[in-house]
Amino acid sequence: MPKRTYQPKIRRGKRKHGFLKRMRSKAGRLVLKNRRQKQRKRLSI
Repeated sequence: MPKRTYQPKIRRGKRKHGFLKRMRSKAGRLVLKNRRQKQRKRLSI
């Protein structure tokens, strides 16, 4: 049986989906805004 394809790395996750990355683009800021509206406990990784 092959190994699972998702082997999470913290650094990579933060670089791709982190708060600072979200703040950089207009679309990312929109994501954070929507998550704040929904009152998500975690806005990003």
